[in-house]
Amino acid sequence: MAAEISARISAFVEALPLKPGFRVLEIGCGPGVAARAVAKRIGGGFVLAIDRSEKAIRLARAGSADEIASACVDFRCVAIEDFALSSGDALFDIAFAMRVGALDGRHPEAGRAALTRIRAALKPGGRLFVDGGDPLKEIDLVGGLTS
Repeated sequence: MAAEISARISAFVEALPLKPGFRVLEIGCGPGVAARAVAKRIGGGFVLAIDRSEKAIRLARAGSADEIASACVDFRCVAIEDFALSSGDALFDIAFAMRVGALDGRHPEAGRAALTRIRAALKPGGRLFVDGGDPLKEIDLVGGLTS
């Protein structure tokens, strides 16, 4: 059964500049709550949600059977520092992360590796959003992590 969405996650997802048909990369998806909410907002689009935790991915898949069956959401167990597009994957329009240490300044070396991987996965002009703003902030993909 899919988990209820918290007010924090709902506000974050609602603030994302999403459009129908977008391809979205979620970094650190946990049980998949935000991925499912994003999928509802991008009718005809696709969300790839990743997490380094096998347990989180198992929970996300278990709670997202309908979305997986309709091919609007998929999950992969991988850390963002190690993420690479699979053969045949299209680039993403937007990437986002909530409470991910590699992107919130807690782990600077991992953050540099993560930004390299994210840049490679995004279309030209693609955008990266993280929590910590009101309710989100955009990371400058040219300049790197902001303070």
